Amino acid sequence: MAQAVESVGGVPQTRGQAFERPRVPATIIPLAGLPIVVAVIGGMIAAIATNTLWALDFYHVVGGGLWTAIDLFVGLVIGPIMGSLPTAARAAFSARFMPKMSLIMPTLVTMTLGAGWQLARHLGNLQAGGAKHGWLVASYAVVGVMAVIALGLLEPANIAVLFEMRKERPDPAVIERLMRRFIYTAGITGLMQVATLIIMTRLATI
Repeated sequence: MAQAVESVGGVPQTRGQAFERPRVPATIIPLAGLPIVVAVIGGMIAAIATNTLWALDFYHVVGGGLWTAIDLFVGLVIGPIMGSLPTAARAAFSARFMPKMSLIMPTLVTMTLGAGWQLARHLGNLQAGGAKHGWLVASYAVVGVMAVIALGLLEPANIAVLFEMRKERPDPAVIERLMRRFIYTAGITGLMQVATLIIMTRLATI
């Protein structure tokens, strides 16, 4: 008796085919990376407390640059590639990729926003009459939306996928739905980062 065949991500799969659970890390959050995160956030707090201009600029530029680069790469390169893979392949990739992202992205978002706000305050750019104020408000709006997407949609989806994979019998439909959310939201943030680049380069020339 012939089995029904369906297409997932453009790749034919047999309906009812058992989902092969990929190997997942022993912990959802990579514990080895926590000391690095603590050191980075601790350094940023020290920079804000001492109001050190160079350190604030360093954290803001490095954090923002890495956040932008990762969003563009994940949203415009990794996302479309994952979208063309079958569910099992996406799950195998996500099992290695998402634990690292669960540490990297919150750290970069915190670095960028925390140091950026203090830097603007230190330079007096928060005053309504400043020449850069309008562009800064635009940057706050764009970055704020991206932060909500990253921490409110991407991160929960990442962690939920990993929890589902750790079950004795993972539900492929749940994993597929969560990964689709990840792909779409990563694409949105990647496009929004283009607006951030325009705003930041404009600010540098005022």
